Amino acid sequence: MAGTPEIEIRECKTVGELADCVTLQRSVFTLPEVEISPVRHFVVTMHAGGFTLGAFDKGRLVGFVLSVPAFLNGERAFYSHMAAVDSAFQGAGIGARLKWAQRERSLAEGVGYIKWTFQPVQARNAYFNLEKLGATVANYVPDFYGTDYMTLPHQLPELGMESDRLIAEWHLEGEKPKSLADGKGWIESRAPVRKIVTTNEWPRLLSEEPLEAKKVQNRIREEFLDAFEQGLVCEAFERHPEQPSFLFFEKE
Repeated sequence: MAGTPEIEIRECKTVGELADCVTLQRSVFTLPEVEISPVRHFVVTMHAGGFTLGAFDKGRLVGFVLSVPAFLNGERAFYSHMAAVDSAFQGAGIGARLKWAQRERSLAEGVGYIKWTFQPVQARNAYFNLEKLGATVANYVPDFYGTDYMTLPHQLPELGMESDRLIAEWHLEGEKPKSLADGKGWIESRAPVRKIVTTNEWPRLLSEEPLEAKKVQNRIREEFLDAFEQGLVCEAFERHPEQPSFLFFEKE
């Protein structure tokens, strides 16, 4: 089971191991086949200077994180294109272990910056990215991948949901990530200047109240774009049973 000492984090190097990443990707994300990253994507990434870290349970792949080489803001970086954990092993900290291993490997290669995207309507992911890893957010991209018609009931195909994304920026040697990596935790001493409430019920809204889901997404989009236009940066997340919130601060 997940969380046992048998879980090993190491790089996926063989075509077979990378093919297992594709299989796991297909299982976890349930994307249409046209959007599945093929084995060749993983192979080319490896030969272009990137890497894929896998989590193995007694030799079987149960999770991975893909790091694509990039050059961002005038420096070498990695784009963390996707991370996945087998549903039977979720909740055991494997995703966190993969991300911290990704940080360690990146620093060893002289790279101090990783970015990726996540949905602003997924409170659990937001808490993980901002509070467990210490990433920050200063950019909101509406409809990043194009309209997703697979997210809503088949009887309402015209209500395809736009794929809005936040850009997570992980400055690996920043004060908060370093403290978290060292197991010291982090207590935010500053008072936020703005909060944006998201939702804990996104999957239910999508399946039961798609029109309300669209309203929630549009409201969050407008508030984020306004906050970033004011020059604020999102650096924390507050869990709450009814009003989980992104916390914003003035740029230092």
